[in-house]
Amino acid sequence: MQSLWSSGGPTWDVPKGRKDGRVSKIIETLQLPAQTFNISQLQQSFAQRGLSLDDLVALSGGHTLGFAHCSSFQNRIHNFNSNQSVDPTLESSFAAGLKRACPTKNTAKNAGANLDSTPTTFDNRYYKLLLQGKSIFSSDQSLVTSAKSKALVSKFASSQQEFQKAFVKSMIKMSNINGGQEVRLNCRVVN
Repeated sequence: MQSLWSSGGPTWDVPKGRKDGRVSKIIETLQLPAQTFNISQLQQSFAQRGLSLDDLVALSGGHTLGFAHCSSFQNRIHNFNSNQSVDPTLESSFAAGLKRACPTKNTAKNAGANLDSTPTTFDNRYYKLLLQGKSIFSSDQSLVTSAKSKALVSKFASSQQEFQKAFVKSMIKMSNINGGQEVRLNCRVVN
């Protein structure tokens, strides 16, 4: 076992022996779920990798950290559909802030928004914001569109401990997904 941790977040032991790839290929990132996926598409994508709805909701909590460029959520704040400019699932003042950060004719390459209001802290704020309609990606907001996933979001929003426990369990499960070529002697260096 090897202990891994995230900055300020939970720690967990990961079994040694996972096969890693030798090179990174951009084509492999196309297999990742898109930020525009609905709950059914997300569930299908995770199920193809042997991950459950519980894993989906827990691992989505990783969006408690980080930043999103305007291009990744522009579809929600400008010309959402033929009837509405803004995604109606967005809380109105939150949507207005996103529109200010990412105007229609945005030219700033680094413009965007934090994924949650504490982007450098591994906490359950992400789930609290989902329940308020303050998510950056429509795929995140879709987690509150089914009764079972919304119940998990609510559970994690009310308990940092439950979120971290589920996150660790799902990270360990995800680490067992096969697909690499070699077991590395040092995880940072190709053998």
